Amino acid sequence: MDIEDPAQLRAYLCERGFDAAEVGHAKINVLCGGVSNRTVLIDFSSGRSLVLKQALEKLRVKADWFCAPERIHRESAGLRWLSTLDLKGAITPFVFEDLEHHVLAMEAVPQPHENWKSMLLRGDVRQDHVEQFGRLLGTFHRVGREQRATLEIEFKDRSFFEALRLEPYYSYSAQNVPEAAAFMNRLIQETRANCSTVVHGDYSPKNILVRDGKLILLDHEVIHWGDPAFDLGFSMTHLLSKAHHLPQARTQFARAARQYWDAYADDTCEERAVRNTLACLLARVAGRSPLEYLNEDERARQKSVVVKLMAQPPQKIPALIEDFVACL
Repeated sequence: MDIEDPAQLRAYLCERGFDAAEVGHAKINVLCGGVSNRTVLIDFSSGRSLVLKQALEKLRVKADWFCAPERIHRESAGLRWLSTLDLKGAITPFVFEDLEHHVLAMEAVPQPHENWKSMLLRGDVRQDHVEQFGRLLGTFHRVGREQRATLEIEFKDRSFFEALRLEPYYSYSAQNVPEAAAFMNRLIQETRANCSTVVHGDYSPKNILVRDGKLILLDHEVIHWGDPAFDLGFSMTHLLSKAHHLPQARTQFARAARQYWDAYADDTCEERAVRNTLACLLARVAGRSPLEYLNEDERARQKSVVVKLMAQPPQKIPALIEDFVACL
């Protein structure tokens, strides 16, 4: 069953008990942009809107990249847990999951809204958005530690993180950039050894919608019990890569990166966060999923700068931000 086929999707919804007349008149739009799922928006005549996601076994990138579609059920578990937190509307409500067809359904974010990545790429950098981004991740990690007794068991399976992050980002980059291999391989072992809270694994502006000034987090399929420094490095990379890509807004993005770190407000893994930021900055130009907005010259420059910084990494995030921008 392919949810991107309207006829199949309408028949599927009827089988699940949705009103046939309402399904027949529903507007179906395939959502583009993601590489790991089929994603469809369904607008019913009643005014209700749902988003359905169906995990792909082979991801939509040039390099061969596979991951078991059962990961959609990890996302379902993550979404159900997040819905129990006091995140003040920052999560989309869970509707249902289908174990046979690997489908997750959730309430759609009402219009109007905008993708935060799109806003950032046009240079629209707002302090309140950046601070929300930091506070949300800080809450996520703090509550994870507080609920360790149950969450460590719930999210202990790290196979999707290995398949979707450590191999395609860190291991693949180590193979492609031999001068960074020792750094990357040490970090892989370090990341596996430091497991202290729930880690989102895909904490990125592309997975954030902005509605009425509020950030709403999407896409939880890589959630696991692990090292919070990975989330910090993965997310910080997006702010610094945009500082690279948009020289006219470089000062704004550097300031935003510092504001993000300050809003996160927990420096217990700062040195590892620095190393993960460097690793992700390299992975987004040399891994299986390069940032599409960086051109070839920018990718080569980012690779050169990061390899240089890996030789003697700073110990603090503010120093890393300053050094990265200076080297550009």
